[in-house]
Amino acid sequence: MTTAPTSQAGPAPSPVPPPGTVPPASPDPRERLRRAAVRYGPVLATYGVLKLVGFAVFMYLLDSAGDFREKHPRFGGGAHTWDVLGSWDGWWYQQIALHGYDPALEPIPGATGLITLEGNSAAFFPLYPALMRMVSEVTGLGPYGAGMTVSVVFSFVAALGIHAVTARLGGYRAGLVAVGLWAVWPGSGAEWAVYSESVYTALAAWACYAVMTRRWLTAGVLTFTAGLARPTAVTLVAALAVAGLFAVWRREEGIRRPLAAVAIAPLGVAGYLGWVGYRMGDWGGYNKLQDGAWAHKFDWGRHTLDVLTSVPVGHSDYLFAMPFEDIIGVGVVLLVPVLTVLLIRLRPPAVLVVYTVLSYLMVMATQQYFGNVSRYLLPLFPLFVPLALAMRRLKWPSLAAVLGTAALASGSYAGYVLFELGVP
Repeated sequence: MTTAPTSQAGPAPSPVPPPGTVPPASPDPRERLRRAAVRYGPVLATYGVLKLVGFAVFMYLLDSAGDFREKHPRFGGGAHTWDVLGSWDGWWYQQIALHGYDPALEPIPGATGLITLEGNSAAFFPLYPALMRMVSEVTGLGPYGAGMTVSVVFSFVAALGIHAVTARLGGYRAGLVAVGLWAVWPGSGAEWAVYSESVYTALAAWACYAVMTRRWLTAGVLTFTAGLARPTAVTLVAALAVAGLFAVWRREEGIRRPLAAVAIAPLGVAGYLGWVGYRMGDWGGYNKLQDGAWAHKFDWGRHTLDVLTSVPVGHSDYLFAMPFEDIIGVGVVLLVPVLTVLLIRLRPPAVLVVYTVLSYLMVMATQQYFGNVSRYLLPLFPLFVPLALAMRRLKWPSLAAVLGTAALASGSYAGYVLFELGVP
């Protein structure tokens, strides 16, 4: 007995439009703008409102206390409250935007102890001051105005990147919560200041998103660019390398694009460090400058351990002691491992875990102003993911109350304490 051949299942053929049919037109610019506003408007509004609340409280606290009026403009002072935002590292960035670099290791005559070298602008990576210079030339703004413009714009770019990463893991609402946390996190006072945190975090967030969506060359270029913003980009380079090698090992796709990204990624940070070493005539010149002029060096965590065993018992006889700022720093340092465990339990892409863990370890193993850890750990945006996934269950009024209260308080703990009671 003969049986009829069975048909094999397969994809349905694409319908062929009848001859003369006009293909559907793409949305006009107004429609595309409307769709973008619907999708991204809530993200930008959430971040902008919360950040503006904290910023306003920060400015009010500066004005009401008035201590900044007695300080040097380079060190947390100025004629106006907003001048504080361009002091400390901001002063150096403005000098670079105006005068460029002249790398050198210049000993301080007769100096002994921690600080033996003159400060030099080569300690600060070039991307942020280059953007300042570009904005200044296009708009006519001075270095301060250009620096603030770059920081504020990139803080919103970072918010969009953080939302994109978090929404991919937990949905649109979780992404909005993560954006709110970016606005109120300890150290967030540096987001709207003449500092490079917003630029670096924006590049890191979008680089991780590019890895998650398998846009390897984009991820490589973004990581390369981040390497021109901050030395901590070496952790992002490592995270991209691990993700790329995993992709090759699992044969999820071809090998050329992941390996090309891995090859491109380290060229930014390596190129700048190499240029500084060449100009100084010492290939280890960058590290020597950081150690001799700012007492920042890799010490395997000895200084961090000293602080963590001193602050809880009320001692302040450790290096760079600033009690109020250090208490906040201790809280952040102890919170990060908890959030990291919660992040790992979500089984996120490897790039997020490697980036977070290595960034944390790099900060902990470095001798520096301990109170600054709230700023140094600010770019660890994957830590927002587990909190955002838990908080997304709250109703909108509850979310507004929690994040709004944190925004009000952030004017103190993330702004005033960082810039006026410590050294950012």
